[in-house]
Amino acid sequence: MFLQVHFLTSYHGSLLNRDDAGLAKRITFGGSPRLRVSSQCQKYHWRRWMFDRTNLPKGLRTRHFFNRAIKRRLVNNGMDDERAKELILHLAQGILHAAGGKKSIDQESLAMKQPVLFGQPEADYFVGLLEEAAKQDSLEDAKNYLDEHAKAAKKNFKAMFEQAGLSNPVSGFEGAMFGRFVTSDILARTDAPVHVAHAFTTHALETEVDYFTVVDDLAGDETGAAHANDMELGSGVFYGYVVVDIPLLVSNLTGCERQQWRDQDDQECRELLDLLIHGIAQVSPGAKLGATAPYARAECVVLETGRQQPRSLANAFLQPVDDSSGTGNPMSRSIESMADYMGAMDAMYGRQEDGRFAAVAPVHSWPSSEDPLVLQDAIDRSLDQIFGDRL
Repeated sequence: MFLQVHFLTSYHGSLLNRDDAGLAKRITFGGSPRLRVSSQCQKYHWRRWMFDRTNLPKGLRTRHFFNRAIKRRLVNNGMDDERAKELILHLAQGILHAAGGKKSIDQESLAMKQPVLFGQPEADYFVGLLEEAAKQDSLEDAKNYLDEHAKAAKKNFKAMFEQAGLSNPVSGFEGAMFGRFVTSDILARTDAPVHVAHAFTTHALETEVDYFTVVDDLAGDETGAAHANDMELGSGVFYGYVVVDIPLLVSNLTGCERQQWRDQDDQECRELLDLLIHGIAQVSPGAKLGATAPYARAECVVLETGRQQPRSLANAFLQPVDDSSGTGNPMSRSIESMADYMGAMDAMYGRQEDGRFAAVAPVHSWPSSEDPLVLQDAIDRSLDQIFGDRL
């Protein structure tokens, strides 16, 4: 079972996502350059927006987990600073052994080589384990205690938490939705059930360079600018696409086997999906906030559910939308192109294949058979289709 989210959002002159040279990110599609917003950029802003709107367990993605999340708690609970550092270093080097041994964590700062997403239950487990180790008669006994209880980590990092009886979600709702990836098998990976495409403009790239200066208020008789610079600005209608693997999301949230997702309580999953869709529709990924105010909301959201393999509607814009004829604004033309492409795909593969259901929430007129809905109604009906399908 999949949930697909297609959305069209129009932005005025802005710099939504920059490359390493400070220019707007772009991609060539259908032979024409387009403005682009990376999937990583979108997910970052959605996660931050969702973070303050749910009470579900959260995670920490950081290189400084052992120092700033674990050591501080141990010291605040009364453990000597040096003893806490030595025990943490011993534990971390043990469980991160296959990720590079001593090189995987800095012996002074306790920072890891790479950011890793840890959840609150994992942090609590580490703190408890280290506090129990510190109760041993000697430092050597404490290290042996840690070695014994972290033995499972020599096989797999995840196995240590399973041995300790930790159940999902271990890495917070972010890990359950967007996965946890690291470069070593020793650190437990979580597959991401939320797949996000790079958003791109439905029409050819349109940018210009904005030259700006700064005036020195106390310059007196001096002439000229105190500072001069430039930035690239672009505008356009962006098509974005998100797919959610529902069984995998439920499995990540509850710890159940993927095949048993229909037997689980769906309340948390519904809450997260509702938040995610609202975030997709409302949250603007943007740099240069003070200079461009890049705040916009999607003007068309199409939600599809079903058991068939998902398919992007990006090819609706393989031929860039062209409004040179003046027969409608670019957003309306983009909506028409997307609706026409959906209709063509339905004609080829069959609309009702595997119980496919579509709900549309548009600002502009929708030129197809689906009845336009308020966004919340479209979300509710789509989630009812997903979690009502228990066969």
